[in-house]
Amino acid sequence: MVIWTSNCQEWELFRALRRTQISIMFRLATFALLLTWPGFGQLTFEVASIKPADPDARGTSIQFMPGGGLKMTGIPLRGMITFAYDVRDFQVSGGAGWVGNERFDVMAKAARTAVDGPVDFAAMNDSQRKTMRDQIGERLRALLADRFQLAVHKETKEQPIYALVVSKNGAKLQETKEAGSRQGMSMNRGRLQAMGAPIEMLGQTLSNVTGRPVVDKTGLTGKYDFVVEWTPDIADARQQGFGNGVTEPVPAPGGPTIFTALQEQLGLKLESQKGPVENIVIDRAEKPSEN
Repeated sequence: MVIWTSNCQEWELFRALRRTQISIMFRLATFALLLTWPGFGQLTFEVASIKPADPDARGTSIQFMPGGGLKMTGIPLRGMITFAYDVRDFQVSGGAGWVGNERFDVMAKAARTAVDGPVDFAAMNDSQRKTMRDQIGERLRALLADRFQLAVHKETKEQPIYALVVSKNGAKLQETKEAGSRQGMSMNRGRLQAMGAPIEMLGQTLSNVTGRPVVDKTGLTGKYDFVVEWTPDIADARQQGFGNGVTEPVPAPGGPTIFTALQEQLGLKLESQKGPVENIVIDRAEKPSEN
């Protein structure tokens, strides 16, 4: 009788342990399935407003708002895609004409950012800025999929690129002595000004100017203050901010190209090469309803 009771107790203990194991396995399987569910765990904006931009307004702007928010003014969907996926315009293909022509204003607010440290982007260090930029990009991708019904896929192709290298006579750059709250680059009318900017940022900006990916191979790791001025090709004058050639003047020919300006003013050089380039192909996009 005692032996039987002992066996019953052991059996009940075994059954309890088995039920616990099955429960844990079921929960893990459910969690794994949820991780594969589209949108699960993805960062999103708490509230967002998207409306057509004022047709009379000029210029475009992108601003990071305190707490991980985003304000975009006069931006076409194509421009939003380049920002969301961290690519240049020439890396985006597909979509109807309105994707690149119709402009929108976006105001998006996020719940308290997961970044440790200051709420203000300007007060963050480089690591915090990168994390914030990545989080805003993820939120924007979710917003575009929701409000524009955007669907894309990626393709990697071997394409012409530029390698940014130091000229044979050496770089003509002065490192920033004291990094202030303003760090970055501004470009207008063939003039590029950098304030406490890394060379990697210069490469990204030059990609927009040259129409090719620019890979930083300078080996320069500091932050720099500099100005570089050049004269774009007349065919690209409007794109570079020089006017439309009808009501606004285009530049006179004969000024330095961006290639010459980089060598003469910064001691840097763009070398033509080939390399893998990731491209974003638009499969689907719809105009958002006003809100």
